[in-house]
Amino acid sequence: MPPIRRTPIAARATALLLVLAGVGCDSPARLPAFSNPVVEGLWTTQRMAQARAADTPVPNGIGEDAGTTDPEPAPVSATAEKAAYHDNAAVIGKIFFDTPDGPSVCSGTAVEDPARPGRSALVWTAGHCVHAGAGGGWFRNIVFVPSYNNLGLDGTARQAADENRIAPFGTWWADWAEVAPEWVAEGAPSGGAGSPFDYAVLHVQRQWVPDSLQETIGQAAPVWFGAPSATRMGDTAVWGYPAERPFDGERMFSCQDRPGRLSIRSDQPVLYRIGCTMTGGSSGGGWFARGPSGAPALVSNTSIGPADSTWLAGPRLGEPARKLYQRVSDKAGSL
Repeated sequence: MPPIRRTPIAARATALLLVLAGVGCDSPARLPAFSNPVVEGLWTTQRMAQARAADTPVPNGIGEDAGTTDPEPAPVSATAEKAAYHDNAAVIGKIFFDTPDGPSVCSGTAVEDPARPGRSALVWTAGHCVHAGAGGGWFRNIVFVPSYNNLGLDGTARQAADENRIAPFGTWWADWAEVAPEWVAEGAPSGGAGSPFDYAVLHVQRQWVPDSLQETIGQAAPVWFGAPSATRMGDTAVWGYPAERPFDGERMFSCQDRPGRLSIRSDQPVLYRIGCTMTGGSSGGGWFARGPSGAPALVSNTSIGPADSTWLAGPRLGEPARKLYQRVSDKAGSL
């Protein structure tokens, strides 16, 4: 797909028009094709710093009366990831996108592409970081920034840092995305509706760079579809960029816990849930467990958390998720 050049003024005007015209008016019964043209110069490091979490906490006590739900886990304090992030968690990054409320942020993970070993351009994140859900449409100007703020800088040091430290591997524009049809039909910004299907896969590219995302950052995570249920799952580690207080979205954090079960609706799949104090902005971040090969593999992504920020929950990735992943891999051949 050839890159599109625009002047900075035209780029910002185009971005604003895309946001005003496109979000919140797509019919879930007829999902328009994904469109996310490159807007050169839009995502400056200053604009990235202004992005806010698009997440809405779910009520405390959710799921207690719906199907199979384990007791609420004890909070696990989020631990700051050691910098440089590229040396310790290279596959993790931030997802930036525009909504009608302005620039927003989630987390994401570079994942393997089964059709292109060693050359993947796929990113896993939450569906609500890509599409507004029931009654809504695609978000705009969606990008992935791997190893965002690679040195873990705080405060004035972050504000004074140059682009090479904040986005050491550049900004990767999504040129294709897929979300679960159940998310499009049922997903909601609050209350947890659609969360068992709250996942998305992006295909990304970077202007003027012929190498793939995996070739550029040196890694991509395997995805483990059909991983064990929470009752048989071992310790799981979750990464992300929490952006609500007491965090500021600038640094990467992780939690590790043994997952339990959370049921939103008795007729839908059960979610994984762990104790974790990460807040909004960590949505979409990868959940990792030891896979069949013995190496860490992605088994979920953060979808929801409560108002008191004591736990996180994410969908179990079954056959529908695998088919979605395969569709993006197949589409990559024509992009």
